[in-house]
Amino acid sequence: MVSDERPPPEGPATFREVFAQGEYRAIFVASTLTWVGDYVAKAAVTLLVYRETDSVALSAAAFAVSYLPWLIGGPLLATIAERHRYRQIMMVCDLIRMALMLLIAIPGIPVPLILALLFATTLANPPSQAARSALMPLILPGDRLVVGLSINASVGQAAQVVGYLLGAAVATVNTTAALLMNATAFAFSAVLVRFGIRDRAPAMPSEHRRHLLRETADGFRLVFGTPVLRAIAVLVFGAMLCSIVPEGLAAAWANERADGTMHAGLAQALIMASSPVGFILGGLLMSRAVAPARRIVLLRPLAVIAPLVLVPALFDPPPAVVALLAAACGFAVAGILPVANSLFVQALPHGFRARAFGVMATGIQVIQGAAVLATGLLAEHYPIPIVVGLWSAAGVVLMAFVARRWPDAQTVEATVKAAQLAPAGAATTPDDPGQGNVGPGRPRHAVT
Repeated sequence: MVSDERPPPEGPATFREVFAQGEYRAIFVASTLTWVGDYVAKAAVTLLVYRETDSVALSAAAFAVSYLPWLIGGPLLATIAERHRYRQIMMVCDLIRMALMLLIAIPGIPVPLILALLFATTLANPPSQAARSALMPLILPGDRLVVGLSINASVGQAAQVVGYLLGAAVATVNTTAALLMNATAFAFSAVLVRFGIRDRAPAMPSEHRRHLLRETADGFRLVFGTPVLRAIAVLVFGAMLCSIVPEGLAAAWANERADGTMHAGLAQALIMASSPVGFILGGLLMSRAVAPARRIVLLRPLAVIAPLVLVPALFDPPPAVVALLAAACGFAVAGILPVANSLFVQALPHGFRARAFGVMATGIQVIQGAAVLATGLLAEHYPIPIVVGLWSAAGVVLMAFVARRWPDAQTVEATVKAAQLAPAGAATTPDDPGQGNVGPGRPRHAVT
């Protein structure tokens, strides 16, 4: 483990302290490369399929196929990361994705094969991302973990914007070049992982292995059977349930509600980009200007503020104001996710982090998709401002309930201590907020 044994300072960790960790630098650069490369490839493949077929439906399918692995088998694939060395998992997944992306880049390849190869490429995402998530608390101690997660989340949002813009620009001229950019990103990422990350033994010892499905089920039981972990999961899912709606409805909202002072396309781009921008600003500000203990105190009010700032959509404001509301929501969510994620990983014993990450990542994908689908269906019958405003108002009620039921500091601390004392791969199911009864084959505490 690359960390010193001194207790973390009272104030927030600095960017300098985080980037001083060599393994974090390797993960940060590798992740940034693959994030940008993935979004470049999404834009390129979507355009390639459209040009080949002249079909909007198939083009949309090419975009949506990247989400299927998480929905179909995300937790199961993430569990694989627990059984093998994290560095090995990340390297192999990068090399697999590089090879498959090179195949997609072959000129004249049939569209059905493109979709199949793209799906196969994205199957490597859950184990790779789960391994990276499980590795973070082993590299960054104390508050450095929160700051590192904030940096990753903010850069991930920026990578989405840059990747889409770069992918659209390059793919318009040469789609093959855009796909080769993504393959190159995976190649560089594999090299960085191989030489920048220390090799570690698998999180799950061989004597604790069982059937993959049962190990995956242990992850679900741990997340939703441990009061502290369940509270964090509901908090994160609730935040996602509301914050995704403006982005998901941006196209229809902009075209239906754009006034004469702003083109519909510009209005759509403004609404869609505002939430990531707000998230970036919020993540950086909260991680640097707010003390660690204060961030935890702010979790509950920010959970209510995130949907509350979207309620004024009821009054049908112009697109520029909608964008400001979405940015404010993104800002609040940025104060929630890194802190909640840090608490989550601390409350999980080594040996369950990858599985718990799979549970959470899949839940977020499902929650976001369901929220956009539900509000989209409602918007077929009611005005979009009314739908968004009332949906957000319901979110305020939900998050107020979640905040009221949030476990106290003693319960959280007891759960974290129990997780730290748990042997790797062993499992318990807690009967009270802070303790667990050890039993054969039963999960001990949770991890992300």
